[in-house]
Amino acid sequence: MDGTPSNSRTVPGAQSIARAAQLLRLVTSGGADGMTVADLARRAELTRPTTHRLLTALRQEGLVDQDDRSGRWMPGPELYLMGTVAASRYDVTGIARDIVRSLAVRTEESAFLSVRRGDETVCLLREEGSFPIRSFVLSEGVRFPLGVASAGLAILAFLPPHDVDAYLERHPELPRAWGASHGEARLRSRLRDTHERGYAVNPGLIVEGSWGLGAAVFTREGHPQWALSLTGVEFRFGPDRLPELGRMLLAHAHQLTTRIAAGR
Repeated sequence: MDGTPSNSRTVPGAQSIARAAQLLRLVTSGGADGMTVADLARRAELTRPTTHRLLTALRQEGLVDQDDRSGRWMPGPELYLMGTVAASRYDVTGIARDIVRSLAVRTEESAFLSVRRGDETVCLLREEGSFPIRSFVLSEGVRFPLGVASAGLAILAFLPPHDVDAYLERHPELPRAWGASHGEARLRSRLRDTHERGYAVNPGLIVEGSWGLGAAVFTREGHPQWALSLTGVEFRFGPDRLPELGRMLLAHAHQLTTRIAAGR
């Protein structure tokens, strides 16, 4: 079995395109360090020869590149050029950067902006806090399924119920991949808590001792498309401090939502 969605097989040639697109997403998730062909094949659920063939074709088009010394694969120059063009339509980092920085300064924790992309969130911005002990679960380009990291939990909690139901039907593998705490019943409970509280809490469910808070940021039409989040070590997110962190996070998320609505 490979990782290509079954609906990609209904159009001639779509399977190869879907596989190549999946590899591009995986390569970008590896950041500046890149990824090995073995890791890419495993995560894409493809054979190593198929993975290498697709990567070679993508390299010829400039979409990926390979480090001559390490052999690791990373984003290519053509991908960067495409991204700069697409950014004029989709990127909100320009209007969000000072808000993310303010959140990091005021809380002293690492602050992030993530965007929803399909059934995942992708980290766009990271600002380090001044507290010397930090969590390194999240950085630019890292992807998580919705409902796993605090950003994706916040976004999923504010989607319409039928979209949540459909998402959970598509991803029965969440508890197997991310632990029993991501089973449907427990995840739905966290979604309810997030909706009532206004922000998500991830109590070390990805990496033990590394906590996260997330708050959704909405489009002009009221859809949760982005999220601001904070991460840090567990003792910094205790009951005496958590409500204040949540209030600051929600205030910054509201500020960014207002800017997006105003087109600034």
